[in-house]
Amino acid sequence: MPITFFKPIQGKTRMSNRSSDPNLLRRCSIACVLLALSSLPAVAVTPTGQPESTTKATPAPTHFQPETTWPDGDDSAPAFTPDGRTVFFTHRDSAITIMMSTLHDGTWSKPQVAPFSGKWRDIEPSMAPDGSYLVFVSNRPAEAGGAPLTGYFGGQSQPGKGGNIWRVERKGSGWGEPVRLPDIINSNSAIYSPAVAGDGSIYFNQPDPVTRKSHIYRAQAKGNGFEAPVPLSISDGTHPGYDVAVAPDESFLVFSANRAPAAKGQSLLFVAFKRNGEWSEPQALDPHVEGLEARLSPDLKTLFFETDDALGTKKQGRIFQVPLSAYIPTR
Repeated sequence: MPITFFKPIQGKTRMSNRSSDPNLLRRCSIACVLLALSSLPAVAVTPTGQPESTTKATPAPTHFQPETTWPDGDDSAPAFTPDGRTVFFTHRDSAITIMMSTLHDGTWSKPQVAPFSGKWRDIEPSMAPDGSYLVFVSNRPAEAGGAPLTGYFGGQSQPGKGGNIWRVERKGSGWGEPVRLPDIINSNSAIYSPAVAGDGSIYFNQPDPVTRKSHIYRAQAKGNGFEAPVPLSISDGTHPGYDVAVAPDESFLVFSANRAPAAKGQSLLFVAFKRNGEWSEPQALDPHVEGLEARLSPDLKTLFFETDDALGTKKQGRIFQVPLSAYIPTR
């Protein structure tokens, strides 16, 4: 049986857009996760929904390598260019912004503010699979001169912490100016956690119209726009679902949720597979992994996620990684 450890609620609000339940901000320390995983045999969820056991121990999560030298603060949502040599991510210390780092001769550069960020509350970058553009969430107003957007999470209105999805195009070696996605996507000011499929379709979460808990939606790309977003069947809106990462061919997705077997206030990572056009019943990664802001590497070999990391007396959200095939055999 999988072992999962818990930590007390920290009350953090840096990425508090996942759900209408503020208790979802509780996460286990990475030390506990490492202890649990290193002592367990590999038991992975297969596309048929059945556990697949081996005698080899499942690799424990490790730091995304540059996190050991990057500045203090909370990091999450790493979005890589297709060659894996540039990464954009959310960073929070005294402010919240999107940072970027590049890989040179095996060393990641000191993070700098992304050229399209730095003024507004910009979070959750997600790269198009072909690298031609990036989307992200921002509280910047729809019209120039407007006030920062008011969001909704934690069961209440959140002034200045709203979210709409913006798109920024790759321009040679640089990036263009962000453009807000149309109202059919940004239908309210609590749109968060985007992910882009290979055909340009977009996934995101927003409050369920009935329960107000976070629900994952998909909008099919059509021409230069999108069809109306449709809620995914992986949730009925009763149990929150958030922070989705999707394979370019949409054969599987990974997301965070507070649903069985998660305990109250716990966010586990789940996987669902597409079969004959329909999503399978989500299964928790096994062994269980607590985490948020899942992201897939461009080569689909690595699963990244954010979890708490203890540094002295401080706990910071940092980026960790595991081999994708150890938890999600997809080939």
